[in-house]
Amino acid sequence: MRIKPFRDFNGYLREHFGCRVQKISIDAGLTCPNRDGSKGFGGCVYCNLRGSGTGASLQRQSIAEQIRQGKANLFRKYKARKFLAYFQSFSNTYAPLDVLAPMYHEALQDPQVVGLTIGTRPDCVPDPVLDHLQALSSRGNLVWLELGLQSAHDRTLQRINRGHDFAAFLDAAQRISRRNLPLCVHIILGLPGETAEDMLQTARILSRMDIQAVKIHLLYVIRGTELARWHRDGSYTCLTREEYSALAGRFISLLPPSVIIQRITGDPHPEELVAPLWALEKQKNFQSILDHMEAHHLHQGKFYTSAPSPAAGFVLPGAQRRQV
Repeated sequence: MRIKPFRDFNGYLREHFGCRVQKISIDAGLTCPNRDGSKGFGGCVYCNLRGSGTGASLQRQSIAEQIRQGKANLFRKYKARKFLAYFQSFSNTYAPLDVLAPMYHEALQDPQVVGLTIGTRPDCVPDPVLDHLQALSSRGNLVWLELGLQSAHDRTLQRINRGHDFAAFLDAAQRISRRNLPLCVHIILGLPGETAEDMLQTARILSRMDIQAVKIHLLYVIRGTELARWHRDGSYTCLTREEYSALAGRFISLLPPSVIIQRITGDPHPEELVAPLWALEKQKNFQSILDHMEAHHLHQGKFYTSAPSPAAGFVLPGAQRRQV
């Protein structure tokens, strides 16, 4: 079997639990401060009304029912017997604690659910919610926080209408670290206006922080978004598969070996995807990244100890970025 050139999440979970553990995506029906007017309206330029969710909350499915269905599907596919409840859609710490706590507890009532993964934004993780999650962790539950950073560059965050700056991420990450909760950071490659060097600088910054995992996403265009309009009028051009593979491989090589790589590509909904269509070919994309890393003798941590120099001046294969 081919050995992966990075530390993956499945391997970490096997080390932790001694068996295969799968995530069950939960749609809790929450929203986002960048949609409800607290920070803005319309959300980030790449996000539509579904917000990466399953739509289960619109069908009035309870969290317990979503877990039952998820368990059955994942057992059939992977024979998994332990699960993490992944609160995925929108911002899952963005509600009063007396609303959030029953949701978290409902997920943990299932004896096969061994922990929670909470997806959210850096600007809506108040201390009372973090204290509650710390208490759940102290009772033997695995509790991960997943913060959507996307980029360490404020000019990019402003361009994509993110609604927070990098300082907000630093503050949230520090408060999460003080509670000994593991943190996974989401970043996106191919954001408008970013050069290869900008993206790799995000990796260098993260490599010096107390984080435990990273998810690397391709920026793809979905219907009903501002990004779709930019793509339609020619002001945004998607990465090619070759460009993405080169960037992802180099990004991973800048991270310390201890950081878990939870994801290296995304899963667009086929009915929503505008471009690039190759984003739907998940296995082919995964293999392309592995092939690039092997061909260029890359592995996680290769450039970690001297991060500022080896990737400096890195140029993408093919055309230069043509994004505004």
